[in-house]
Amino acid sequence: MTKNQWNLLKSIIKGESDELHVGLIVDSPWMPGYCGISNIDFYVRPDEWYNSYMKIKRDFPDVLFLPDWWAEYGMVTEPTGFGVKIDFFDDNLPNAHPLINDMDDAEDVVNSLTLPNPKKNGMMPMLLNLQRYFKPKLKEIGEEIKIVSTRGPLTIASHLFTVTEMLMCTKIEPEVVHKLLKLTTQLCKDWLAAQLETVQTAEGILVLDDITGFFGKDDYEEFAHPYLKEIFTAFPECIHLFHNDTDSDVCFEYMEDMGVDLFNFTHMKDIGEVRKKAGKNVSLLGNIPPMSLARNTPEEVYNMSLACIDSYIAANGSTKGLLLSVGGGVPMGATAECINAVIRAAKKDRGTGSLSS
Repeated sequence: MTKNQWNLLKSIIKGESDELHVGLIVDSPWMPGYCGISNIDFYVRPDEWYNSYMKIKRDFPDVLFLPDWWAEYGMVTEPTGFGVKIDFFDDNLPNAHPLINDMDDAEDVVNSLTLPNPKKNGMMPMLLNLQRYFKPKLKEIGEEIKIVSTRGPLTIASHLFTVTEMLMCTKIEPEVVHKLLKLTTQLCKDWLAAQLETVQTAEGILVLDDITGFFGKDDYEEFAHPYLKEIFTAFPECIHLFHNDTDSDVCFEYMEDMGVDLFNFTHMKDIGEVRKKAGKNVSLLGNIPPMSLARNTPEEVYNMSLACIDSYIAANGSTKGLLLSVGGGVPMGATAECINAVIRAAKKDRGTGSLSS
């Protein structure tokens, strides 16, 4: 991300920008296929990873990519610190094998776990090295890593269990889940801190946790909110981005208290309603249907984008506090034509200045 792009992003988040722009969460579900390489090459060949980012920046200079220059292995990075076995594929995301396959074993397995060291354990050290290696190369082209990321504490925990078993365990053995979440929350903080130390240029953190959307209000308050808030509170100097695109609004009213500055959420909720629930100090990143970028025509995507903008303006009075996006990350198969349709909608009667300088 260039300094101009970062300053623009901050102005949008602070509600200071009068212009509407497009921001997209992009990573390995979309980028390898779009760039014509395998997932394996994207993960293990630094040249292909770098070239992929350069391609999307050339193709879409008017998009703020988030978190940008993302060092990741899908959703398995953090669980590998606990010893989770993973499978890699040429054409899909890595798959994690849970450590807990039987509810009867949950307490014993959780009691056996130790807190991973992101600088030594699992696949995290390799990603730190990727960030370290590319730092001077990015500086040469006027770019910096401005946002570092982690999967959230519940998402990490769900890869040690299965999602269903973890949710069952909150009812059967809640103390076991709390013990695990204390570990995964600390790992999130340590992993973010290690990345901030490595890149030295980052001023934002992104936490992605869809499992928060599987709870009702009481369980969210017990098992999700305090742990997520603890992570954001640990980095008061940073811009806070949060992603949860499950079809649930349980966490919306807690965004301000959590300390979230920019919230990415499901396309299944009307953006005008989300604007009202999320709080006036939270900017929104959304919320066109993600799969429309792969399945619909560009003109249909353009009209969806206009409808999203209109709904936001109706609730907010202007586009301030909105970064137009999809309700989640950019999916596999998303086409350039459909992404350009979103950009075209954002630019309608709003100028055409490039963000790439």
